[in-house]
Amino acid sequence: MTRIPQDPPGDPDPLRALTLDRLRRRTSMKWRTHPADVLPLWVAEMDVPLAEPVVRAVTEAMELGDTGYPAGTAYAQALAAFAGKRWGWDGLAVERTAIVPDVMLGVVEMLKLVTGPGDPVIVNPPVYPPFYQFVTHLDRRVVEAPLGTDLRIDLEVLEDAFRRAVAGGGRAAHLLCSPHNPTGTVHTAEELAAIAALAERYGVRVVADEIHAPVVARGVRFVPYLSVPGAERGLSLMSASKGWNLAGLKAALALAGPAAAADLARMPEEVGHGPSHIGVIAHTAALRDGTAWLDAVLTGLDENRRLLTGLLAAHLPGVVHHPGESTYLAWLDCRALGLGDDPAEVFLHRGRVALSPGPDFGTGGAGHVRLNLATSPEVITEAVRRMAAALT
Repeated sequence: MTRIPQDPPGDPDPLRALTLDRLRRRTSMKWRTHPADVLPLWVAEMDVPLAEPVVRAVTEAMELGDTGYPAGTAYAQALAAFAGKRWGWDGLAVERTAIVPDVMLGVVEMLKLVTGPGDPVIVNPPVYPPFYQFVTHLDRRVVEAPLGTDLRIDLEVLEDAFRRAVAGGGRAAHLLCSPHNPTGTVHTAEELAAIAALAERYGVRVVADEIHAPVVARGVRFVPYLSVPGAERGLSLMSASKGWNLAGLKAALALAGPAAAADLARMPEEVGHGPSHIGVIAHTAALRDGTAWLDAVLTGLDENRRLLTGLLAAHLPGVVHHPGESTYLAWLDCRALGLGDDPAEVFLHRGRVALSPGPDFGTGGAGHVRLNLATSPEVITEAVRRMAAALT
């Protein structure tokens, strides 16, 4: 397997830097949704201090009063440089990018460009719950093409979904999660090229959510969808949000393949007013100067994946867990525990551990939970102890 280039380890692990007492001073969703006695391992926020280059860039902007509207292409240029070094992809054309408020709102705008009201949008469950929420709120129709038992995209199932989606003669889109949330699957170049070929055959437009692209395990190669043959009509959304824990600093980039440039150009100008200028500054600094910090996080996540595997084997052997190749999320199959469709409810009420409920992820989610690994080893250890105790 091709290794992605990463800087030599050196920075201390940010996942070990903060105590629970300090984390509980935070006021974000992760730390305010549940009572203080609950360990929150659900929503995708990391328990880390921010990368120093990001803090410095935002502080300097605040000192300057640089809090106006976003402008320019610095963000796109930083992402292009990161993509070239990190993924060996030199095809990110800055002129075929646009700033959007965040990845999911960017997905909405891209779907508006290539589908109309009532048109089908294919998703691959179990998948990120907002795929359902945003698509239906947009007045599009969700069509499921479930993952295979190996938690990878089943191309025969996908082709059948494409065929059914276009049977009525309307427009259709495939909302691709890459890397895949919640399974952590990284699609290979061959899989992505096969998806692109099917999309061209059936006239389906691919919109790829690639927000987790920077967060991959060592030895794993992320492949941008727009880099594979046949993806020229594709659209992609990328962001530094997940890699550097910047969800509260809103900014993302929409990317278009060469044959989709005209579609992106039709996006209303006012969409570009939604991102935060401070967010753009933060994301640009992360991509440009925050790679050493990112690599320290990735090393910590690799260690946490091994830790979780060992803890589950020792304390919850009935749980099936295939460590993901990417994201900082673990997809746990708890069906053998006899806890019903929503084990997360049991773990919350009996164990005081908050996990993401599997049924929210669509077909294939019942009996599962999603656990956030982006925390300290001590918290993961205590969480598994509590989950095991919830069964007694």
